[in-house]
Amino acid sequence: MERTVVRVSIFGLLLAFGGAQPNKDDWEIYSFHINSTVTTRYATTVITSRVVNRKDESTEVEFHVRIPKNAFISKFRMFMDDQVYDGEVKAKEAAQQQYTQAVSRGESAGIVSSVGRTLEEFKTSVTVAPLKKVTFELTYEELFRRRLGKYELQIFARPMQPVKDFKVDVYIHEKAGINYMDIKGGLSTNALANAITKTLADKQAWVYFYPTVDQQKTCDSCGEQGLNGDLVIVYDVNRHKSLGDIKRSKGYFVHHFAPSSLLRIPKNVVFVIDQSGSMHGRKMEQTRMALLHILSDLAEEDYFGLITFDSNLFYWKRELVQANADNVKSAKTFASNIKDRGSTNINTALLEGSRMLNEQPRQGSASILILLTDGDPTSGVTNLEQIQSNVRAAIQDKFPLYCLGFGFDVNFAFLERMSLQNNGVARRIYEDSDADLQLKGFYDEVANPLLTNVTMSYSSSANLTQTKFSQYYNGSEIVVAGQITDNDVETFVPQVVAISRNASIVFSDANGTTESTDDSNLQRVWAYLTVKQLLDKELQLSGVEKEKVKSEALRLSLKYGFVTPLTSMVVTKPSEETTEVLHKPSEDTPPLPRGTSLVMRPGILSKGQSRMTSRGGHSHPGFKGDPGSRGLPGSSGRRDVAGPPILQDLAIDYDYDSPPIAPTTLSVAPGVRFLLQAENQSLPLCFDIAGRTILRLLHLPNAGVSVNGELDEDQGFIKIIVHFDTDNFVAVELGAVTVKYEQKLTRYTGDTALVAGSVAVSIRHMEVDITAGQTRLLILVHGKNGKDFLWPALRQQPSDDAVGILAQKAVVYEEVHQGPYTKLKMKDQEISVSRSSAVDFGMNLPATLACWLMSPESALRAPLSDFTLKVL
Repeated sequence: MERTVVRVSIFGLLLAFGGAQPNKDDWEIYSFHINSTVTTRYATTVITSRVVNRKDESTEVEFHVRIPKNAFISKFRMFMDDQVYDGEVKAKEAAQQQYTQAVSRGESAGIVSSVGRTLEEFKTSVTVAPLKKVTFELTYEELFRRRLGKYELQIFARPMQPVKDFKVDVYIHEKAGINYMDIKGGLSTNALANAITKTLADKQAWVYFYPTVDQQKTCDSCGEQGLNGDLVIVYDVNRHKSLGDIKRSKGYFVHHFAPSSLLRIPKNVVFVIDQSGSMHGRKMEQTRMALLHILSDLAEEDYFGLITFDSNLFYWKRELVQANADNVKSAKTFASNIKDRGSTNINTALLEGSRMLNEQPRQGSASILILLTDGDPTSGVTNLEQIQSNVRAAIQDKFPLYCLGFGFDVNFAFLERMSLQNNGVARRIYEDSDADLQLKGFYDEVANPLLTNVTMSYSSSANLTQTKFSQYYNGSEIVVAGQITDNDVETFVPQVVAISRNASIVFSDANGTTESTDDSNLQRVWAYLTVKQLLDKELQLSGVEKEKVKSEALRLSLKYGFVTPLTSMVVTKPSEETTEVLHKPSEDTPPLPRGTSLVMRPGILSKGQSRMTSRGGHSHPGFKGDPGSRGLPGSSGRRDVAGPPILQDLAIDYDYDSPPIAPTTLSVAPGVRFLLQAENQSLPLCFDIAGRTILRLLHLPNAGVSVNGELDEDQGFIKIIVHFDTDNFVAVELGAVTVKYEQKLTRYTGDTALVAGSVAVSIRHMEVDITAGQTRLLILVHGKNGKDFLWPALRQQPSDDAVGILAQKAVVYEEVHQGPYTKLKMKDQEISVSRSSAVDFGMNLPATLACWLMSPESALRAPLSDFTLKVL
């Protein structure tokens, strides 16, 4: 049977397709969800897309996703034909060997490609049988960087067709408190603005974007193919303490340092501008325009210099001068007359800029050297390592070097290494209509130094990330993470020493500033930051030291499942499709030209040339039955699971009669069926619990939170209650949510959002979203045979001390076949099982999964009585 190629883009703009566009009547994205959870400026985003092949022939479906360049992919899964296909992390060399073998079999490589300034595109594909479905799930993580006084979470969507079940859910929890939040981007304009719900409550914020099919066609760049644009959530936090915000959990800490009530330090800045022939035309014009704006913004207390270069040097002045009105006017005249010509002598230009700064040091000032170039050195010293050595010797760690690479002809790796060696950063300037604004925007980030020679120290600590910083700028932030020795918080004392405008300054708090939290992400923040900085350090080194740093970065990348330049993810595909090999570009790889079509095949995902892995999934309960779906308080009534009529029978596979691998004598009483995920195995476990049972779903002793649920006879839960702060609770039933707080009992029957002490509750159509500390619980409504029930799903992992049905970690097992029977070996115990199936109701649109059926005691590795209660 002929195979048709279908391309599905669900998070980000696609590169233009080669060939004809797919016919949307052949396939259907019936659900598209983006769920982003942000705690302590660290975001975990999950993208889930469900697609059905409506053709009567096999179709190749491609999954396209754009993620921020600063992010690490940490999980990728495909659900198809009752099977789960997980990505596996490997060292790059091992993955490359598998890739080579795949190529030798005629299979081509996949890729994660650079598609713009802030995003990268991931693609993969799978063949879907006639009238069958596939679910793609991608997870990525990123630590926000504060720029110009704000953090940004960017979500970009272009599904290529309107989607009936389209949702974006964002939850932000900052214990420091959120002082403002705004929503920008193309998806926040016109009629789409009415699809956004924003709630801000002190330390927490929620953003829901639920556009209707008609609304998905109404943004400036939207049309019949649906959404095409971005949603940007912008926010900042309160900063009450000069020492900053320090969180600790389970032996790890993260310190965010961003004091604002400081006097600006006058700066000395030298601009070194490439005027070689390659800067001809638009680049030169935009550079002149940017310089004029930057010169206008210099403070009169600043001193500055301006050098242009090709094969020779051209001075405005040979020494630094004060930025008074006359000097600025003269410099603007010089900048307006810069002409492109000649070759490129980067070495001499940077040495001369360094000389100007070194010869005129000023007490109480901060010095900065900024280079703008668009090409490789072609005259003077052209050996890249020699140039780097010369510049490092000239600067001597006295001031940072910032390198701006214009376009893609420049050797960005050379600029990046040279910047990092001199306490700076490299930034690419994209050849676009706003290149002058990009240049000006970078300058704005470094325009106002507040501290120099910043040293962060922590007694009783180990494995710290970078602790010394040459300068701290207004609107930015310094982040340090590490481990607390022996988790001894009594002897853990943070301190920051730096030089301000007038004198040395010490930031400390004798009363203690660290705040305990059950945020399990702190360790991942430490790992993320450590890997990022090790990769930067590796660029600067050579020989034995380089290999040592590289080895540690690889170890952490594998341990925490991050996609980095040193690791790759092998994605196992269905039979006959083998594995997926994907590669991700580094910053010095140019984006593909418009009109290029990338078609991925079996491969490996790598970052920089990159990788994917699993971060440890949530354990979602499932139920054996045919689900419908009814609304919560404020709902307009029953909602069809699948949308269009053809999907009524396709949204969920009710294949409960699939034969077991081998007959066994296992007998389990009928009841409600639960799923328990397995580690590195395609089939989860499942077990049944008899109805009319009260279960301990989740108990967090340290947080004082408990979640209990009452099962009905054979479907799901009829009531779920969350206990918190000793005598308070949130009780969820069909048709109403009751909240008891401070002796006051309130019943809600419509959509609303509220905060009660340490718990936040958001009631929406089809679901209740409850956040307690670092734990986020979603209670969904599903149905069977016209009867509705509730189902709980964890959206954010609880702390390690959690117990209960929902707190169960992924199990590890090994299949053992003995004659006609199948057994699983778990912790040296062999358990008889049979192959069955269960519906995963932890998702808004449930899916049926094949599973190994066993007794609850075997699956939970404890007596069922440990999880049952007498009262809710």
